[in-house]
Amino acid sequence: MSSFNKASLEELRQKINLVEVLSPHVNLKSQGAFYKGLCPFHEEKSPSFVIHKGENHYHCYGCGAHGDAISFLMNYLKMSFLDAVEHLADHFHVHLEKSDEFYSPQPDKSNLKNAMEYACNFFQFCLLHTEEGKQALSYLYERGMDLDFIQTFRIGYAPNRRALFQKYMEKNKVSNKTLKDCGLLTEKQYPFFYDRITIPISDAMGSVIAFSARKYKANAFGGKYINSPETTLFKKSKTLFGLSFARKKIVKDKWAIVVEGQFDALRLIYAGFTATIASQGTAFGKDHVELLLNLGIQNVYIAFDSDKAGIEAAIKTGDLFQKEGIEVKVLSLEDELDPDNFILEKGAKKFEAEIGNAIDYLSFLVQVKSKETNLQSPAHKSRLVESIAEQIRNWDHPLMVHESLRKLSRLTQTPLELVSANQTTTEVLLKKKASVSHTDIDADLVLEADLLRWLYLLGDTYPDFIELAKLNLTKDHFKVNVCKNLFQTYIDASDSKKPKDLLSLTIALKSTEEQLFLGQMLQKRIDESKAEKFFIDTIQKLLDRHWMSQRESIKEKILSGKINEDDAMELAKQFDNIKKQRPVVKFLNNESP
Repeated sequence: MSSFNKASLEELRQKINLVEVLSPHVNLKSQGAFYKGLCPFHEEKSPSFVIHKGENHYHCYGCGAHGDAISFLMNYLKMSFLDAVEHLADHFHVHLEKSDEFYSPQPDKSNLKNAMEYACNFFQFCLLHTEEGKQALSYLYERGMDLDFIQTFRIGYAPNRRALFQKYMEKNKVSNKTLKDCGLLTEKQYPFFYDRITIPISDAMGSVIAFSARKYKANAFGGKYINSPETTLFKKSKTLFGLSFARKKIVKDKWAIVVEGQFDALRLIYAGFTATIASQGTAFGKDHVELLLNLGIQNVYIAFDSDKAGIEAAIKTGDLFQKEGIEVKVLSLEDELDPDNFILEKGAKKFEAEIGNAIDYLSFLVQVKSKETNLQSPAHKSRLVESIAEQIRNWDHPLMVHESLRKLSRLTQTPLELVSANQTTTEVLLKKKASVSHTDIDADLVLEADLLRWLYLLGDTYPDFIELAKLNLTKDHFKVNVCKNLFQTYIDASDSKKPKDLLSLTIALKSTEEQLFLGQMLQKRIDESKAEKFFIDTIQKLLDRHWMSQRESIKEKILSGKINEDDAMELAKQFDNIKKQRPVVKFLNNESP
């Protein structure tokens, strides 16, 4: 991941307007010395969410939510720390200079995004206002897309007269190098897209990062869709089409509709199903699932085409989600329509009814597989049941495996002991642990990072955390140098009454290594509902580790053979004293929570 020099981070910190960042998500009203609104983190009827004018923190007097612009983006929109920093830099027009250490030259993202924005405007102008674009516009109208639909999703047309594109970009001072870097120009200096309808692909916050271009003439060269090549901005495996429209809804309601095509996604979003996303010209993959897991998703509705390819894709995609413990339901659309045509022909209410009638993934899987199998044949039925059972056993959550095997038993009318014969829940647990054991894990690093993560993300919200940390721990309780330094940085900021927002803390770090580690550490999500218990448990683990380390150090000295008998006796007494005095977490005012 990237690291940035302190000067550019400080410039960003000075320019951030918290009210401007929060206003799209919270209806804030000015009242005297503060802004007030309904808290986005809990249900309330009377506003208790407050920003004092001139300050860079929000606070909710109802649920206790507290933080700055970065923590809001991380907690409300589930952005990573790095994504939040880069989003704010884009929004407030701050160029983030990379640190010299560990620096590898990369195209400037802000320049690339500006070029993509110019291209998007150009393509839409060509669709709506040129003679050449009329045929493409007629095609879209025939597909049921009106002008409002086209403008909402910024659909455009890349003209066949390719020189027009380059002249427009040159006029707006976009270099050919920048055009190549963002995939708009080929190595031979030709526009990548021509004589195709263009659909902008946005990142999670709405910035255009790529295009998908569809042919509208039967005799046009190439496949139905051509996507931008992968660039610094655009990675197919890490991009979900429609996420900029769907993100807020998914985060709030914890479910999503997954479709195959981009027009399917746009049609459903336009019809009000705003939690709809699609993969980006490739099969749904693990990275796509990970993106949704990071948004806290719990349920998925798969609405793929009803043809053979769509059914096979639904089986594979559903399996990826089930493996992660996500509830999956599959829609079976009437008349083998895709979602786009279904909405046009039957309407949004009918599609909503289809969502209500969606069947669970395991029932769908058994239903599909049964059509391919002669269930009257014991051998064929045996192979079918074993095949599905084996798929279930590869899922990562033991309880889900257990319950799904029970359900498979009921669906196929097979005795449970036969379905579960080859593997028990205990074996699933052991299998999962074994797979983890092959990975090199630094237990000290994990433990110390856990403590720091609670402190950095929730220290302002839970001031007692800071006092508990100061009361129980010193930097000597940390074995990993980078963690030791991050702990001391936070405590120093607290003691000197300096700001403890994430941007200020990042600026205060002494090295690029620390900044990189902080960014990586904050990628992991936390469960705030368990904050107090987990924070205290982590302190206790650090105290125990330090206690054990002291004992081991004394034992090594005694057994080294390098000390005389008197010194050995003295060390033995120290060992016994330490052994009898296992440390326990001290609480403020000597009270446990």
